[in-house]
Amino acid sequence: MAASWTKITVTGNIKDLDGIVAVMSMLDNGLMIEDYSDFSLNGMYGELVDESILNADRSVVRVSLFVPEERNPLEYREFLQTRLPALGIEGEISLEGMNEDDWAESWKQYYKPVPLGKVTIVPAWEKYEAKDGEVIIRMDPGMAFGTGTHETTRLVIRLMQDEPLADKRVLDVGTGSGILSICASKLGARSCNAYDIDPMAVKVARENCIADGCDNIIVGVSDLLRGVDLSGGKYDFCVANIVADIIIRMLPDVRSYVKEGAPLILSGIIGERADEVREAVIKTGFTVEKEIKENDWVGMLVRV
Repeated sequence: MAASWTKITVTGNIKDLDGIVAVMSMLDNGLMIEDYSDFSLNGMYGELVDESILNADRSVVRVSLFVPEERNPLEYREFLQTRLPALGIEGEISLEGMNEDDWAESWKQYYKPVPLGKVTIVPAWEKYEAKDGEVIIRMDPGMAFGTGTHETTRLVIRLMQDEPLADKRVLDVGTGSGILSICASKLGARSCNAYDIDPMAVKVARENCIADGCDNIIVGVSDLLRGVDLSGGKYDFCVANIVADIIIRMLPDVRSYVKEGAPLILSGIIGERADEVREAVIKTGFTVEKEIKENDWVGMLVRV
């Protein structure tokens, strides 16, 4: 493997294979799966088969992805450390081919401004002059997921610009770096409540909100919708950039948190799971108003 790539592997139980693949697919579709649960020689290969395969634990599965040098593998690891437990999955995460101290800074040379309609995501350390009418979001994601470079984040931001946000109260489920709440704030939202299960992500999101001058965002720790603040009433707008399984699990409850007619933007949906999510959306009483795609990812704008 070339030194410019980092291999991230999740080792878990075979019963959790679908969940591990679902979460890791949100980061990359080119997964390598080592699953010997159904492996059988049947006298076909004899000594040609490596002894390590013959002796492999059939209850263990390993799923790997490869992170190119322009991406931050620490951000990927942090995402996995958050999302896998949210699905009740225990797994060991390992990284090969990287030096953490070097990566913590060197990846930044590849993170450049990302234009998304009238919104542009700009690295906090970059000099950038806004054009007329351009909304600038400055980000230092640290180890939290959300630089604006991933398709799932870009899909949400594109869909957000199709809906009026002025004076709206916004709920951000699985906030990561806080990028979507900051975007909502800068597009005119009255207030945003942003939640993540990972305390590190919450810390990073708070720092980003302060650095971007968004004092109308409250960030807190929450497992999906548990502990979401409803003291100000239901929300006018909701965004959830997570994964298909968690979206499906969350949908029956989310109606209690958003007003009638409120838009709900869903992302983190790999194309092959879009039908399942769409069916769950309709089953729980929402209407799919718009879908957009980028590469193998789908973003949906649905409404109660």
